[in-house]
Amino acid sequence: MSEGTVALVLAVVAGYGAFLLYTALALGWRGLGLGPSPLGRRRRTGRLREFLVQAGLERLRPVELAAVMVVLFGVAAALGWAVYGGRLVPVAVGAIAASVPVWSARARRQARRELAREAWPRLIEEIRLHAVTLGRSIPQSLLTVGMRGPQEFRPAFAAAQREWQISTDFERTLDVLRTRLADPTADAVCETLLIAHDVGGTDVDRRLRALVADRVQDLQGRKDARAKQAGVRFARLFVLVVPLGMAFVGLSIGDGRAAYASDAGQALVLLAFAMIAGCWAWAGQLLRLPDEQRVFVGVAVEEPGR
Repeated sequence: MSEGTVALVLAVVAGYGAFLLYTALALGWRGLGLGPSPLGRRRRTGRLREFLVQAGLERLRPVELAAVMVVLFGVAAALGWAVYGGRLVPVAVGAIAASVPVWSARARRQARRELAREAWPRLIEEIRLHAVTLGRSIPQSLLTVGMRGPQEFRPAFAAAQREWQISTDFERTLDVLRTRLADPTADAVCETLLIAHDVGGTDVDRRLRALVADRVQDLQGRKDARAKQAGVRFARLFVLVVPLGMAFVGLSIGDGRAAYASDAGQALVLLAFAMIAGCWAWAGQLLRLPDEQRVFVGVAVEEPGR
């Protein structure tokens, strides 16, 4: 088999690996074929839309995300060829760069979830004061407090307020809010308020107090865990910084790029990339805190704005 044929086969394998990586991270699909079943595809699409909403990218369409990944792949592959030469390493560099938007969206999603955990105890307490102390209705209390909440929450509360003004249906209003926020705590708050609104009585004060206490306890526990992990998280960065720095230093030693472009150099660079990715993923799993699951919602999520 000629060298060109081997390179072509390896490039196809690398491209297929990038495809599997994208579908696993962005769509949560673990299949090996070219696409899931129609029912599975709808579920994956719903999960992808929910993922983008949670990352604050609800206006971004999946096809636009794919286009960004393709552009990054091409640019990074060209830079990889300029640094390392050869064929295989540039493809690997391009695949790594193509995954950056997904990882960036995951980081945004995590940051927004942290913001929600910080903000909801205060918001719930304000809702309780409006509904119990000031005697306002539960829908009015929720929407008034929400519109004064964090900037990231306000578009969701504005959409819920429009729904309330149009339909005066509190359940539909909460469905809009749940869909736009796509947050586990928001689901629990909405369900608690819906029950209190439908049943009535004086139990709403006790329920909201209990919900505030639960959210504060969860928030404090997560803060303590992250404080204990701070040193390990900082050390984890060296998994990326040190090997990449050594790789660039190697360009000025001996044959430099010519050594990387050899068959042995290409194989060693690919092995190094695989080891870096494996160590990074393994450390991430060890440092990962359990995520709360959403409740009282289906798998599919309506696309915002429709």
